[in-house]
Amino acid sequence: MPDQSWVGRVLDPAGPYQVGREQVRQFATAIGDDDPLFHDLDAARAAGHADLVAPPTFPTCFTMPVIERFLRDPAFGWDYTRMVHGDQRITYRRPILAGDELMTVIHVDELRTRAGNHMLTLRCEVTDTADEPVATTVSLLVTAAGEEDA
Repeated sequence: MPDQSWVGRVLDPAGPYQVGREQVRQFATAIGDDDPLFHDLDAARAAGHADLVAPPTFPTCFTMPVIERFLRDPAFGWDYTRMVHGDQRITYRRPILAGDELMTVIHVDELRTRAGNHMLTLRCEVTDTADEPVATTVSLLVTAAGEEDA
């Protein structure tokens, strides 16, 4: 089992991640969302935004790679090969826009074992480069306990 001493730790900031217009458009297309705010700069500006608006689940593009690097660190002891994504929540302080430069800080909030599964809750605080809050993501990740944990 991963070491419980990780609970409560705050990892070093990752980023900045530059949000590009084409990334926003491609992500929206990939999830099948044709909302003009995600594709048409004139529509986004007419709605009062400075640039294209990213779809609500867009933070997965830049937070999940940061989470993956952490989980693959042997010092943490997580079995990434057995992992499934149990839950995801995203809370916004403001919309993510094309042109934003975003930083991600992982907080290790909880680690528990139930019914032969390790359950890890990671919170990512997303800020802009001026350290203004943009969004918070909370991920519940689950992996089967290995024989060494039995």
